[in-house]
Amino acid sequence: MLESVMKFRHRSAMRKPTYFCLSLSLVCICAASHPLSAQTQKPSKTRQFIYVLRLVPRLYSDSNWTKEDKAVLERHFIRFQEAIKSGQLILAGRTNEAGEKTFGIAIFEASDEAAARAFMQADPAVAGGLMIAELHPFAVALERKNP
Repeated sequence: MLESVMKFRHRSAMRKPTYFCLSLSLVCICAASHPLSAQTQKPSKTRQFIYVLRLVPRLYSDSNWTKEDKAVLERHFIRFQEAIKSGQLILAGRTNEAGEKTFGIAIFEASDEAAARAFMQADPAVAGGLMIAELHPFAVALERKNP
């Protein structure tokens, strides 16, 4: 009799971890197969914008750049570096064309259009008169992951 009770307890003890593991696996599979709906995700507090930068005609020729112009451009670049670090700036760059064909872009996040416009107008290159800027609402649709 004692032997059959021991066998029963042993078999019963072996089943509990098995049932537990199966149940846990089922819960994980169900949770993974049902992504959160859009209604349960937190809404984004920021919107994306792009501004297009164009040199003022005086600066189409490299020989027209003054020491002061170059200092303003350096502040422009430093500001973009800081905005990248803070997460506000998504990307910035320029074309490699000369003269009137050249332009740059800055894609960034702001709470609203007024904040986006303030960010753009505070750009040292815009405030310093080196570049004119044009603001547009924007949405990044696809983005490559950095290696």
